[in-house]
Amino acid sequence: MAEGQPHLSIQMSDSNTNGIPRRKQSSPDLASKGGSVLTFHNICYHVKMKTGFLCYQKTSHKEVLRDVNGIMRPGLNALLGPTGSGKSSLLDILAARKDPHGLSGDILINGAPQPANFKCTSGYVVQDDVVMGTLTVRENLKFSAALRLPKSVKEQEKNERVNQIIKELGLSKVADSKVGTEFTRGVSGGERKRTNIGMELITDPAILFLDEPTTGLDASTANAVLLLLKRMAKQGKTIIFSIHQPRYSIFRLFDNLTLLAAGRVLYHGPAQHAIEYFQSIGYQCEPYNNPADFFLDIINGDSTAVAMSKTDETNKESTEERIEYGKTLAEKLAEKYSNSAYYQETKALLENISLGNKKKTKAVFRQITYANSFLHQLKWVSKRTFKNLIGNPQASIVQLCVTAFLGLVVGAIFFGLKEDSAGLQNRVGAMFFLTTNQCFSSISAIELFVAEKKIFIHEYISGYYRTSTYFISKLMADIIPMRTTPSIIFTCITYFMLGLKPTVEAFFTMMFTLMMVSYTATSMALAIAAGQSVVAVANLLMTITFVFMIIFSGLLVNLPTMMSWLSWLQYFSIPRYGMTALQINELTGLNFCSSSNNTNSISNNNYRQMSQPWCTGDEYLKNQGIDASSWGLWQNHLALACMTIILLTIAYLKLHFMKKFS
Repeated sequence: MAEGQPHLSIQMSDSNTNGIPRRKQSSPDLASKGGSVLTFHNICYHVKMKTGFLCYQKTSHKEVLRDVNGIMRPGLNALLGPTGSGKSSLLDILAARKDPHGLSGDILINGAPQPANFKCTSGYVVQDDVVMGTLTVRENLKFSAALRLPKSVKEQEKNERVNQIIKELGLSKVADSKVGTEFTRGVSGGERKRTNIGMELITDPAILFLDEPTTGLDASTANAVLLLLKRMAKQGKTIIFSIHQPRYSIFRLFDNLTLLAAGRVLYHGPAQHAIEYFQSIGYQCEPYNNPADFFLDIINGDSTAVAMSKTDETNKESTEERIEYGKTLAEKLAEKYSNSAYYQETKALLENISLGNKKKTKAVFRQITYANSFLHQLKWVSKRTFKNLIGNPQASIVQLCVTAFLGLVVGAIFFGLKEDSAGLQNRVGAMFFLTTNQCFSSISAIELFVAEKKIFIHEYISGYYRTSTYFISKLMADIIPMRTTPSIIFTCITYFMLGLKPTVEAFFTMMFTLMMVSYTATSMALAIAAGQSVVAVANLLMTITFVFMIIFSGLLVNLPTMMSWLSWLQYFSIPRYGMTALQINELTGLNFCSSSNNTNSISNNNYRQMSQPWCTGDEYLKNQGIDASSWGLWQNHLALACMTIILLTIAYLKLHFMKKFS
C-alpha cells in the first residue's frame, strides 16, 4: 500500500479453504462493554406497489429486503449503501418504526424479544430536523424531558439532566439561542443536529438510531457530529445509523459496517476488515481512494478495480442493460458474502441466540406508552404551542391587519345603510360578504396540522404525548387568536359603520354568528387537511368546497325554487346558516317602504309595486323561505355547532388513524 494511503492498513488474515479470509474477533474493548446488543434474524420485507390509473391500477409486490441477518453491538454500527439499497428501511425495521405489513423475521435485544414499547424507550433521530425553531435549544430539551421522563423525577433533576446534555453535546454557548425558522436566523446546522440528538438522549437510551445524520451538513460539521457519536459509543451505547457516502475521516470511525444493495447484505462485520474482504474476492482498492466510495463503485460496477469480462463490458452499453447488470452484480456479491467466513460466524452466533429465545416474536409492535398523564401532557404541549405562536407571530399579525382592513373597506362601501329598497339590497349584500369572508379566511387553518406533520408523527411514536393532547392544544392556540379575535374586530368595525340595528342584543348576536361561521369553516379546513402532506392539495379542496357552499348560501339562488333533487345540498352549506342567522337578526321588524324618497305623491302601494314586491324585512324573509322566529334564528347556530362537532371529530379521527409508520 502506498505511503499516505487514506484507508486503513490491515494485515491479511489466514484464509479458509475457499480463499475467503476468516473473520477477526471483535475488539476486546467493544466486547467487554455492558451495552445492549441488537440482533436481527431472517428479516424480509416487501411492499405493495400500485401502477396504472384509477380502475386500471395493478398491484405488484416489491421486495425491499431479503434474508437480512446481523448483530449490532455497542459502538458505531453503520448501514451503508446506494440510494434504494434498503438501508433506511432496515433502520426503521430495527427501530420498530416500519409498517408491519409485508414484514417477517425476528429482532432481539440482548437475546430477548423486543419490548412492545421499544420505539418509546429507544432513541431515534430522523433525517429531517424535528425541533421547534421558535424555541431555544434549552426549551426544546426541557420539553422532551418534561414529557419523556416520568413525573416521579423531580423538576430539579430534569433540569440537571438537560444541563448535563447541553454540556456533553457542546451546546453551552447557544443553549439560550433560538433554533431558528425560515423567517428567523438561528443556530448552525451542526448545532441543530446536536439538539435533535439531545432530545433523544434525555431518556438515556441504550440504543440510538439515526437516519442519515450527516444530510445537509458540510464536511467539517458532519465530521464533528460523527465524533460526538463516537464518544457516546465509547461510553457503551449501541448506535445504529444509515449513511450514504461518508468521507474517509468519518468512515474510519465506524466499528461495524453493514453494506447493502438491492435489499441484500453484501458485507456485515468490522468496518476495518471490509477492504480486506473485498480484496479476497477480487476487488482491489486503489491508493488514496475513499473506502466508502470504493464499495459504492463496486456495487454500481463503476470501479476501475472491477475486473469484468468483454461480455460484461458489451452488456453495459445501454442504460437498461447497465441497470440489469447492476442487479446481477448485487446478487453475485450477496452470494459471495453468504459463502464467506464472516457470514458463517454471524449465522452461528445468531442461531445460538435464537435457541435461547424459544418464544417467536414479531419484528414490529404498535404499542405506545406514556410517561405522564393527559393533563401534564396538555400543559406542556399547549405551553409550547403558544410559545411557538408568540415566537412566530407573522401569520397572526397579518390576519388581524387584513381583517381590520377588510372591515374598513366593507364599512366604506356599505356606509350608513338606509331603510329603503337600496338599503335592503345593500344589507343582504353586506351579510353575504361577511359570511363569505369568514369562510375563506379560515383556509389558513389548513397549515395547522400539515406544517408540523413530521414533528407530530415523530413525537407521537416516541411517546411524547397522546393524539388528543396535540389536537386539543392546537385547537386552543388557533381558535382564540386566529378565529375569535378577528371576528370581534370585524364586527366592531363593520357594525357601526354600516349603521345596523342599534340594539345590544343584535350586536352580540351578529358577533356570535360570525364566530360560529368561522369555527365551522375552520373545522372543515382541519377535517380536509388532517393527514395531508401537501398544503396546495388541501387548499384546492377547501376552495372548491366553499365555492359550492356559496352557491347554496341563499343569495345567488332562491333556495325554495330549487329542484328537489338538488335542494338537499343547502343543508351542508356553512355560509347559508350564517347568512340566514344574520338576516333574521337584522331584517326582522324593519320597514323599507316608509322612505322619504317618495316625493311624487305616489302611494305606498304604488311605490311598493314599482320598486319591490315587499315592504318589510319579515316579508322578504318569508319570500326567501326563512323562519323569522326566535327559534328560526338559533336553529342556525345549533346547525353550525353540530357541523363543528362532526367536522372536528372527523379531523381527530383522521389524525388518530393517520399512517404513522414509514
